[in-house]
Amino acid sequence: MKAILLGTLSSLFFAVTFVLNRSMELEGGNWIWSASLRYFFMVPFLLILVLWRRNFYQLWLEMKKNPKPWLIWSFVGFVLFYAPLTFAAAYGPAWLIAGTWQFTIIAGVLLTPFFKSNTQDVHRLRIPVKALAISSIILIGIFLIQFNHMESVSWTVILLSFLPVIIACFAYPLGNRKMMAFCSDRLDTFQRVLGMTLASLPFWFVLSFYGLATVGLPSMSQVFQSFLVGLCSGVIATMLFFFATDLVRHSPEHLAAVEASLSIQIIFVILGEVFLLSSPWPDSVALLGIIVIIMGMILHSYFSVRTPKRVPLIKQQHKAKA
Repeated sequence: MKAILLGTLSSLFFAVTFVLNRSMELEGGNWIWSASLRYFFMVPFLLILVLWRRNFYQLWLEMKKNPKPWLIWSFVGFVLFYAPLTFAAAYGPAWLIAGTWQFTIIAGVLLTPFFKSNTQDVHRLRIPVKALAISSIILIGIFLIQFNHMESVSWTVILLSFLPVIIACFAYPLGNRKMMAFCSDRLDTFQRVLGMTLASLPFWFVLSFYGLATVGLPSMSQVFQSFLVGLCSGVIATMLFFFATDLVRHSPEHLAAVEASLSIQIIFVILGEVFLLSSPWPDSVALLGIIVIIMGMILHSYFSVRTPKRVPLIKQQHKAKA
C-alpha cells in the first residue's frame, strides 16, 4: 500500500510534464529544448542530494566499472521516454498525450517475461494475468475520458501524438526495470536516478546542439518552465516513482499495481489544463471514465495488500510425500 501511495503522489508531479510541455508548445517553444533542458536542470538537484548523503563515490565506481549498461538503459529509460513525449506535445493537446501515456500500465505488464526470477534464474517471469485484467479496467476509463475528444482531432494529429507516446510507454518501464536489476541492492534510488541522468547527458547534448543549429536558443519562458518540469517531474516525481518500484521490485503483481498508479495523473492533467490553460471541464462521459479509473486503482490496491491464503501444514506434508 505504501508503494501505491508513493506512486500516486508521483503521478501528481508527473502531471506537470504534460501541462507545461503543452504550454511551452502553445508559446512557440521547440520540443528539443523542452526535452534536453529538463535533464540539464535535474543534474544539480540530484548531485546535491547524493553528495549530501555521501554516496557519490560509490556511484562513480559502479559507473566506471561497467559503463555500457548505464549508457544503454539510460538512453532507453530517459531519452527514448522523454524525447518522444515532448515531440508528441507539438501535435496533440495535453489530455491526449497524458491519456495515451496510460498505455504504460499495459506495457509494464507485457514486459514481465523479459525479466528473470530472482530465485530461479533459469525461469522467466510470467505475465501477471490478474494485474493485466485490472489494468485493462483502468484503460477503459482512459478511453471514456478521451472518447468525445477524439472526434475533434484529425488522424494525422492522432498518429503523430500517439505513436511516439507508445514508444515512450515501453521505454520508461523497460529502462527503469533493467537498471533496477543491474544495480540490485548495491545502489539506492537517489544514486540510480543520478547515474541514469548523467549517463543520458551525452545524448541530450547532441540533441541540444542540433536544436541550437536548427531553431536557435530557447526563450526565457521555456527555460523557466523547463526548470519547473525538471524539478517537479524529473526530480520529485522520478524519485518517488523509482522508490515505489524499488519497494516491490521482486513482485510482478505489486510492480504492475505501482505502475498503474500513474493513471491518476490524467485527473491532475485535466485539472491543470482547466485552470492553467483554460480548457473546458470534462463532460459526463469523461467523469464516468475518472470513476472507472479510481475503481481500477482501488482493485489494484486491494489485491496488492491482500496476503495470500496459507496452505495448512497437513496439506503441505501430503504434497511433499506425493
